[in-house]
Amino acid sequence: MRDVIIVGGGPAGLSAALILGRCRRRVLLVDAGHPRNAVTPHMHGFLGRDGCAPGDLRADARRELAAYDTVEVWEGRVVDAVRAPDGFQVVMEDQRRAKARRMILAPGLRTELPALEGFSAYWGHGVHHCPYCDGFENRDRPLAVYGPGEAGKGAGMGLALELTAWSRDLTLCTDGPCDLDHPERERLARQGIRVEERAVARLEGENGRFARVRLRDGAALECGALFFTTGPCIPSPLVERLGCDLSPKGTVPTRDYEQSNVPGLYVAGDASRRVQLAIVAAAEGAMAAFAINTELLREDTR
Repeated sequence: MRDVIIVGGGPAGLSAALILGRCRRRVLLVDAGHPRNAVTPHMHGFLGRDGCAPGDLRADARRELAAYDTVEVWEGRVVDAVRAPDGFQVVMEDQRRAKARRMILAPGLRTELPALEGFSAYWGHGVHHCPYCDGFENRDRPLAVYGPGEAGKGAGMGLALELTAWSRDLTLCTDGPCDLDHPERERLARQGIRVEERAVARLEGENGRFARVRLRDGAALECGALFFTTGPCIPSPLVERLGCDLSPKGTVPTRDYEQSNVPGLYVAGDASRRVQLAIVAAAEGAMAAFAINTELLREDTR
């Protein structure tokens, strides 16, 4: 019986493991090795590590964890997790099992890319979804926003307006007619945002980087980068397996210190409710670790 099982080896899980290791807690960190930002060459907005490769951050954190003999790391995927009377049990793909008094889920999320040719090829290489992560590197360049259908009217319009902080050369591509009303179109026009309602054929690039939106009529929209609106994210199956509540966006609405609605279960990182930035994920992992250590101290010193 360990004190804590952490599922997920990204910033949230690594941060939680570090804090708990320093509290001399017996911790198992399980990492499937498929981070959400695997295609991203550089990670931004992380104080002291701005611009570093995401893999470098994870490798450095792993080396730091090696100094704590109560922290164990398993490589592999958790295929099942259950809540037991005395805590939680996980089952690995290779049938290894582990039990712990508390659990932190930090599995991240999976982003569903639009089913349009070129999206997966240039994802992370000129095609982005977060202006806080990639807006500065594309400042003052011609930018496109892909927001088809109702997304163009709602989230797409919002994203285009948000991007005016980084560029004043913006085009909202709705991939077909969009039901923007007259006040909405006027609002976009006042900010210099063009609305392109012609159907999109594909995304094209040069030297491995996105370069243009090709329309079905053959016309091309040359761009420095493209940002798109994401729909509901796909949560880890473990989230639902353990009985966590879910928001309409597919995230877990956590309470103070990342507590879920399931007693003893904490959810940190992109899978929880907060801003989806790496530095925020790391902070959430640390908060969850602090809360768990406090809980265990109270239990053990009654």
